[in-house]
Amino acid sequence: MTARTELTDEALSDLTSRGYSRRSIGKVLSLFAAAPALGTALAGPAVAQEAKSMVLIGANECWTGPLAPGAKAAADAIATGNRYTGSQREAFAQALSSVEGVPTSHIMTWPGSSDPLSRIIVTYCSPTRGLVTADPTFELAGSVAQYLGVKVSKVPLKADYAHDVKAMLAADPNAGVYYICTPNNPSATLTGLPDVEWLLANKPAGSIVLLDEAYIHFSEAKPGAYLAAQNKDIIVLRTFSKLFGMAGMRLGATIARPDLMTKTMRYDGGMASFALPNPSLVCGTASLTAAGLIKARRDEMIAVRSKSLALLDKRGIEHVPSDANFFMVDWKKPAKEVQAAFAKENVAIGRSWPIWPTRSRVTVGSAAEMAAFDAAVVKLNL
Repeated sequence: MTARTELTDEALSDLTSRGYSRRSIGKVLSLFAAAPALGTALAGPAVAQEAKSMVLIGANECWTGPLAPGAKAAADAIATGNRYTGSQREAFAQALSSVEGVPTSHIMTWPGSSDPLSRIIVTYCSPTRGLVTADPTFELAGSVAQYLGVKVSKVPLKADYAHDVKAMLAADPNAGVYYICTPNNPSATLTGLPDVEWLLANKPAGSIVLLDEAYIHFSEAKPGAYLAAQNKDIIVLRTFSKLFGMAGMRLGATIARPDLMTKTMRYDGGMASFALPNPSLVCGTASLTAAGLIKARRDEMIAVRSKSLALLDKRGIEHVPSDANFFMVDWKKPAKEVQAAFAKENVAIGRSWPIWPTRSRVTVGSAAEMAAFDAAVVKLNL
């Protein structure tokens, strides 16, 4: 199954009616033809980490692979790799439905979250209806919008590092998409669901709230899927690249009222949603209901994270309180210099954001990996 190389008449009419220029329409076509590769490239600096001899704690990957039931299910699925995907997609939707309490009709599967995120921006934003994000946050939504010539309004996080939803609405009262990432990447902080509910109640008609919960399983916070079950104007993004340890297996999902995602299919039929290998689907299905293992992995991460944060506290190094498998450290000096210094110690930490040039994002790795990070902090006398 390959992506379409031209837009349908319906899709072309839709884009033209919403103010997209011929040039921007060409970009829409290239976005879907190349997705998810182009969408990932637009997100900014590459996150792939190939230096096998280094401690890799810079890309927010999980420190280990899939949960045991998922790994076994994926391995078993190899034997039936000669068959096309059949009931595996439905089984995944039923598992996610049972966990989140949403109808299966509200669930769509994707190869990660970049493709659905990109098509949501195309569908609900336009030259006349912008995008509002926090600053800093995950850049893909903003990068896609800028690529298409859509206005992007960036609103600083509040003093507690939550999204300032009232300021976000004031920044563009007629935006098409209000993007909330919680826990937020890179701050690793939560935005309370009452704030999300307020935004849903006060946003303009025809817009949506895009709730990115990539890291929700590393937190003990209540997920926002119930808002989709209530048929609100919200699309919830999920990925299995984080706690579930499936970054290389490319599995994600959207949870939303069916018509909201149907609108995003007019450009190419949502073909990427069908391009999922059986091992990824069955791995996700088996992992979703392993509640005890999910908690154990989260608890392991929190214990390891606490040791490194305690060292930073002891040395008087400021950091943002974290509800995810990463944290932001303020070195009080250019973060790029600190990142280079860590690299010389064979520790690859994450990058900084323009609004926070002295802060680095550090992924929580295994106990051994974080011990190497701690040792480098001491050796570098940070």
